[in-house]
Amino acid sequence: MASGLRRGWDPLAAVTALIVLIMMGLYVGFVAQQDGQVLAWFLGALALAALLAIYSAVRTALWRGLALTVSGVILTVVGILGILSIGLPILVAGVLALVGAARSQHDRL
Repeated sequence: MASGLRRGWDPLAAVTALIVLIMMGLYVGFVAQQDGQVLAWFLGALALAALLAIYSAVRTALWRGLALTVSGVILTVVGILGILSIGLPILVAGVLALVGAARSQHDRL
């Protein structure tokens, strides 16, 4: 039974990617409402983290643990930087990614 779980999708990585994609849309929407300018580095960091999480959602992906770890670190840093506005959900996504990375190490054993 456990071997079937190892071949499917990782829900933590998938939820991480979903949260990040939603927050990217909300960020762009909030900035547009305030007639501000989107920070390219912020949006780029979120996009990179989302892509790494999407890649890591497949349990059989090569370098899955590393990709989730990098995604989690990026999201944690960006979440802390944006904590006064949209950072909390991003920080939660970062923690989910790091938990998923730790679990991926357990799956390999």
